Amino acid sequence: MKILFLEIQHEREWAVASIGPAFIASYLRQNKHEVAFESVELDTTVADTIEAIKAHAPDLLGLSLTSRQWQRAKRFVAEIRQHLDIPVITGGLHPTFAPENVLESPGFDYVCLGEGEEALLDLMNALEAGTPPVESTIENIWVRGGSRPKLRPPFEPIDSLPFMARDLLKEQHGVTHMVTQRGCPFPCTYCAARKFHDLYGGIGSYGRRRSHDNVLEEIRTLVDEQFVSYITFLDDTFTLSPSWISKFCERYKDEFQIPFSVHARAETVTPKMLENLADAGCMHITYGVESGSERVRKEIMKRVVTNDHLLKTFKMTQEAGIMVTANYILGTPGETRAEVLETIALHHRLQPDDFGYFVFYPYPGTSLFEVCREKGYLPDDYWQRPANHRETVLNLPDLTKEDVAELYDQFTAIRETAYLKQHGQQLDDSGRDNAVVLNTQSAAQG
Repeated sequence: MKILFLEIQHEREWAVASIGPAFIASYLRQNKHEVAFESVELDTTVADTIEAIKAHAPDLLGLSLTSRQWQRAKRFVAEIRQHLDIPVITGGLHPTFAPENVLESPGFDYVCLGEGEEALLDLMNALEAGTPPVESTIENIWVRGGSRPKLRPPFEPIDSLPFMARDLLKEQHGVTHMVTQRGCPFPCTYCAARKFHDLYGGIGSYGRRRSHDNVLEEIRTLVDEQFVSYITFLDDTFTLSPSWISKFCERYKDEFQIPFSVHARAETVTPKMLENLADAGCMHITYGVESGSERVRKEIMKRVVTNDHLLKTFKMTQEAGIMVTANYILGTPGETRAEVLETIALHHRLQPDDFGYFVFYPYPGTSLFEVCREKGYLPDDYWQRPANHRETVLNLPDLTKEDVAELYDQFTAIRETAYLKQHGQQLDDSGRDNAVVLNTQSAAQG
């Protein structure tokens, strides 16, 4: 039985391929199924994709989708199914938290809710046996026309998962991507990561972390098989556990001399942890600042960290010899123009080495999506509009679309000035949305 995963590109050709299919692929191969991969680039037509599918001759098409990929994927699948009679399954953030919307769209036969390794294996076994499910009898698999399925507990033990299938990841120049954990315990209202905990409430803990032995063995395997120049850890918050980090740093630096980067929260790091990370080879940390307004962070985003704490963390990170990237969100429901200007003011005080700036988008599954729906901020044709981070889709009472556009342009001007000062040349259009930041940004945000 063979599945072909289609990676639907959107807006940016340098986006990292989804890690979900890479985990699922290795698990399916371990269980004697075939897996192929095809990247649908920005200039790839539906006709091109159909020819590629024919060449692979799969029995099942798979897509892992964020909300940003959804509109293009929806169009492609609808047209593909007019020419090819191949069942389609999709999973990932958007299908998990907007499954009815997906199953109402032409061409989709199955939606995978939550984790997909065991669920996809059960589905492929059923298809191979000639008994495709006509009801949602496979846990985690919602069949078109069926009722919502039961969820199976999260995969345990997580160390028993095979390492990601690297042929499904777009890794170049020796830059490698790693994941050491699943789940995020923080209740950020703009991010869907926490909602996975709610999704699995009562049937198991979604938050799990791999052992040091398991993580280091994967790195060892990579070094033996390919050139590795840099490791990007994609965990939402790599610095969750001080004891885990301490032991990791000690063992990593004893065996490897490979620089790496991580994502962290300011309230989870200490001077000693930063010293250990730097000593082990950490070159870069991305922190989510999100807003310069403590009110917005605390009351709207559920991020309880003060500006003073952020300033202290950025300073001690740079003093440890680690580069810092700050991420900001503007246009959050309930935010005022003055509070966005507070974000700009805080940015100048933080003086990060790099920064990303994104217009808020209400991703299905997030708490703020529900707020926007309940308060009528969403346009009537919300489901038909593309998701992006450059303009607001919302009708907000405190920030006009013109306000958001102007403030976004202010961030762009700051970035262009910083780039010109650092590199002595103008940023082209491809750099306006911070390729490096988006390349490592958590998929949890959609």
